[in-house]
Amino acid sequence: MNVKILSKTDDETEVEVRGEDHTLMNVLKDALLRIEYVEAATYDMNPEQSGGQTEPLLYIKTDGGDPLDALGDATDEIQEDAAEFRDAFEDATA
Repeated sequence: MNVKILSKTDDETEVEVRGEDHTLMNVLKDALLRIEYVEAATYDMNPEQSGGQTEPLLYIKTDGGDPLDALGDATDEIQEDAAEFRDAFEDATA
């Protein structure tokens, strides 16, 4: 995986996430949209509609918070969700 920040302002950013597909991008988008100060989170990976781009582009817009902080918060939330699921799964199989 290779992450590249393509553009950034105080409340918007666009990030390229090379080597990933809908699986990770949907999880990221969902986690971002659960953050209170995130107004929009979406991604695009359709080459026909993106001028030939084939790697996922993640777009984040906030209502004042730093969009890169939001991305960090989202990844923390994903890790917590995964750990909670692992614990529940282990309890269910014990």
